[in-house]
Amino acid sequence: MFVEMNAREILNTRKEFAVIGVSNDESKYGFEVYKILKEHNFMVYPVNPKYNDIAGDRCFPSINSIPEAPEVVIIVLSPPNTSKIIDEFIGFKNSIFRLPPGCWSEEVTEKLKNKGLQFIYDVCPVGKLNGF
Repeated sequence: MFVEMNAREILNTRKEFAVIGVSNDESKYGFEVYKILKEHNFMVYPVNPKYNDIAGDRCFPSINSIPEAPEVVIIVLSPPNTSKIIDEFIGFKNSIFRLPPGCWSEEVTEKLKNKGLQFIYDVCPVGKLNGF
């Protein structure tokens, strides 16, 4: 189900985020999203099975390995890769899934709807926080 909140309201009311697809490469979008959330004092869980840590923080291999469900899950993967892991999200009905530009497709949003998951798409968290 599409979330009624807008991107600004989510940033103003939620404090715990997971970033799926985070990278250790500072030039990558996944790192940029992670870094700006941290700079704005959000609790951020980096998620990527390739890394043990991101900028000194423990990196989790999957969303299911995070100790508690984050309020917001930002997915910075290509749509085909997002589509492959949607089944992992079943236990996160109270989380809001955020799909920035280039990270969503009609197929992905349809799958999220069919699973009964809350989501917002096509809004860049970096741009919103830079103007925050």
